Amino acid sequence: MRIEFSDQVVLVTGATRGIGKQIAEDFAQAGAEVLILTGTKEEEIRALNESAETAGGSIRHYYCVDFTDPQSTERFLENIREFERIDVCINNAGINRIDYISETLVSDWDAILEVNLKAPFLILREVSRAMKENQYGRIVNIASIFGVISREKRAIYSSSKFGLRGLTVAVSNELARYNVLVNSVSPGFVLTDLTKHILRQEEMKELAAQIPVGRLAGPEEISRVVLFLSSSLNSYITGKNIIVDGGYVDV
Repeated sequence: MRIEFSDQVVLVTGATRGIGKQIAEDFAQAGAEVLILTGTKEEEIRALNESAETAGGSIRHYYCVDFTDPQSTERFLENIREFERIDVCINNAGINRIDYISETLVSDWDAILEVNLKAPFLILREVSRAMKENQYGRIVNIASIFGVISREKRAIYSSSKFGLRGLTVAVSNELARYNVLVNSVSPGFVLTDLTKHILRQEEMKELAAQIPVGRLAGPEEISRVVLFLSSSLNSYITGKNIIVDGGYVDV
């Protein structure tokens, strides 16, 4: 049994690094016809589009989008309207700024909610129209274990991720009758390049010791769950939040 996305059009936000990049690469490997991908660095996006023109396999369209900028977001929404259909939508783009609630800035609240919650809402509103018409769609929102539990300095981030889970459940109820299934995946601690940059080796060991399986996840372990939920093999799971954390939240 294989997961296949032949002839499908797949949208992945935040797809130039980390979990999002892994998800995009795995969709390509699984035969997705068209990949619509976003990132935030203009020069990087330009280079990726130039290399995509000569690369084999999936047709890739990279867009530079700043979801904190309403004009940039609207331009992106206009771009995705040009596609006759989008079969799979992965809302992965996200930001985080941590601080004690007494020290948080309203500007941080606005930015995190714009990227982590408002952008998925706007994208879902857009892609759901075509999915309903085509009577098919799979949507996965990338949430977080901090949308299930929380800890100090994460008031804003947790608010955005709890909100994303609520959006997932509400939209799943509306779209299920159209064969559009909507779920969220909540990763725990993942060994991305950013994690390696932020944490020292000793800090990663200490963190791994708090996880029942004894290690951080690889990006591919998150991606596998996302691809299953996004595939036609998933025909009955909707409105659910799948926690991929090595048992961390249950300790």
